[in-house]
Amino acid sequence: MKQKFNSGGRPPKINSTAFRCSVNFTVTEQAQLLTMQEKSGIASLSAFIKMRVFDKPFKVFVVDENTRVFIDKMSSQNAHYRTIAIDYDLLLRTLRESFTEKKAMTVLPNLSARPSSS
Repeated sequence: MKQKFNSGGRPPKINSTAFRCSVNFTVTEQAQLLTMQEKSGIASLSAFIKMRVFDKPFKVFVVDENTRVFIDKMSSQNAHYRTIAIDYDLLLRTLRESFTEKKAMTVLPNLSARPSSS
């Protein structure tokens, strides 16, 4: 009768990464590889190399600081225009509710001539 002895250790994985490749780079090639990996935004160097070897596309997003500042200023300008329009609408609504049309038309030029308090 055959006895089955337990060999011990961890049971083998079904779909393991059993194959390993080794590549030697020069110093400049290594620097280029690391630069490309940083630009891609992929954290793992091995995943980046796999993507490059098997022609999987990756995107590189370059953020220009001047463009970001310009967009922020344009957004704040747009918000400023919106607040002016809301204030103007509120002013007209208040004038319509509180005064007759004749009184509102006499008050309106005086309001636009005064400097704002804010």
